Amino acid sequence: MLNDKLKDYHIILASGSPRRHEFFKNLELDVEIRLKPIKEEYPKRLTHFEISNYLSELKALPFKSELTPKDILITSDTIVWHDGAALGKPKDKAEAYSMLSALSNATHDVITSVSFTTQSFQKTLYDITKVTFKSLSDEEIRYYIEKCSPFDKAGAYGIQEWIGQIGVTKLEGSYFNVMGLPTHLVYKTLNDIAEAI
Repeated sequence: MLNDKLKDYHIILASGSPRRHEFFKNLELDVEIRLKPIKEEYPKRLTHFEISNYLSELKALPFKSELTPKDILITSDTIVWHDGAALGKPKDKAEAYSMLSALSNATHDVITSVSFTTQSFQKTLYDITKVTFKSLSDEEIRYYIEKCSPFDKAGAYGIQEWIGQIGVTKLEGSYFNVMGLPTHLVYKTLNDIAEAI
């Protein structure tokens, strides 16, 4: 349905995440995957959704000069916000263990920002989901790290994986947002763009 509305436009998804690729496939949207490396650094003064908004827009910068009038570029970033700090992707097993230990028996925010960039405008939105974990044992944390190697995931976990199934006791907001994309907002925004053009 949405694919028909945007049939004259070319959607570029700048993400290497297989989960995000699958989301667009499930939304029945034809997208081109195009990747450019960037250094994911942000000013230390930023907090909460400001961080993911900044990084999502930063990821669009290398593409701006090559966008054609019919291109819609989609970039995104996910962070975990807990106890006044942003948790990104862990560098190693020790950092993954530290992150998961901090999230154990606590509630944190998962924030995903999405930027829609064309030649003429940029729109960035974000969604927040509150996730609560049970008290995770040392054995459970170490088992998960060894089994799933969660080094490509903010906060060192994927909610769709084993640790989410056994550890998440409460969810307030979009489940898909925790997986890496607020699909309901992406669908709505692309509909709005289609109706405006």
